[in-house]
Amino acid sequence: DYIFDIAKTIKGIEKFDIFNGACKDEKDGGDKEKHIDDLIANCKSQLGDDYKKIFDLAIDSILTDIKIDLAEFGVEYQQWFSEQSLVDSGLSKKTVEVLQASGHIVEKEGALWFKTTDFGDDLDRVVVRDNGMHTYFASDIAYHLEKFERGYDKVINIWGADHHGYIARVKASIKALNHNPDKLEILLVQFANLFRNGEKVAMSTRSGSFVTLKQLREEVGNDAARFFYILRKADQHMDFDLDLAKSKTNENPVFYIQYAHARICSVFDKADNNTQTPDLTLLNNEYEQALIKQLSRYSDMVKNAALNYEPHILAYYLRDLAGDFHSYYNNSEFLIDDKTLQASRLQLISATQQILANGLSLLGVSAPEKM
Repeated sequence: DYIFDIAKTIKGIEKFDIFNGACKDEKDGGDKEKHIDDLIANCKSQLGDDYKKIFDLAIDSILTDIKIDLAEFGVEYQQWFSEQSLVDSGLSKKTVEVLQASGHIVEKEGALWFKTTDFGDDLDRVVVRDNGMHTYFASDIAYHLEKFERGYDKVINIWGADHHGYIARVKASIKALNHNPDKLEILLVQFANLFRNGEKVAMSTRSGSFVTLKQLREEVGNDAARFFYILRKADQHMDFDLDLAKSKTNENPVFYIQYAHARICSVFDKADNNTQTPDLTLLNNEYEQALIKQLSRYSDMVKNAALNYEPHILAYYLRDLAGDFHSYYNNSEFLIDDKTLQASRLQLISATQQILANGLSLLGVSAPEKM
């Protein structure tokens, strides 16, 4: 539908047939890549100078929507990189020429092939098709070369798990260009399945049936959407339970953690101005000891999550911390006559409140004071 929305904004262009003379698509027994190339060629031929105007309008419309969606989700990139810029700057062409000169690219059947088998890949890969069009792989080689030439000593790529076979060829290109392929780290992310009322939500990009991030946020909220994504390790399949994400029960992990923070805020709202000096040696029952030990693990959890690129470690830690606090809360009193013990317990839950707020903040999730 969004394609039709963009089309409606274009004025002064008469109808034309871009399918005339084009190769059949893959689903019709043809060649997918050639089908797309033919459609683009027809567009350029029939639109002339207007092709670039429509191309830029479509790109700007879609990218603007993506940027707004991400910003509202708490994700803002410092730089957006255009694949077209590699073509316009000539870097993609230059990179192919460099690899050709070093003997890593050969001509075969009218196309240019990168000999990635020399670097452990299972097949050689096309970088320039027989019609002169550069492949995505050629752009990826130039993109990574540009990164390393800007002086980065580590590059982290986040790819869908279906691109696993791409790793060897990209690393091969980096090595062929005399850079260290070990400086490129690739994190593979599995697909997310949405479930509503216990049934999987059917999605297909080809048929145009899908749930957008914006729709997901509007249904379950930013906090639940972010936390549920973070809760699963990146390379594991994720079943996103929409009903659970919207529930206000202890089974909902983000609600469970936020409720712990709100409970502590509620205690302090009711507490008097106790100026007694805490005596932490009084915090010796099993619930207090468990909570203290859990708090002491926080810095290690953050470090491990960061070094291993695994924020789910922190998410699970916060859920465990919330569990220890709820147990303490249900088995203890805080506003008591013994002012020294009260001050000690309040200091303990104040530390818990701080860690919960810090951890949620790192994950981009709010820490509400009332629920």
